[in-house]
Amino acid sequence: MPRLRTAEAPERYTQPNASRAVVVSSRDLPLHCPQPGSALWNSHPRVYLPIEDAPDRKIRCPYCSTEFRLEADGAAPP
Repeated sequence: MPRLRTAEAPERYTQPNASRAVVVSSRDLPLHCPQPGSALWNSHPRVYLPIEDAPDRKIRCPYCSTEFRLEADGAAPP
């Protein structure tokens, strides 16, 4: 059952998949969006993002516009 009083304190509740900038590492490859832990009931289909091929190590999800940035240790895993 939904909580009917969430509008009284919106700062206490986070919107699912609200993060718009995410730093990832080589351990997160192959990268996909939505990320593990995202609310799947309010999400989009999984899409794989080839961040390791991006020249600036940044890529944006075509569905939700979340920007992913591969951190400096971002060598592709063997």
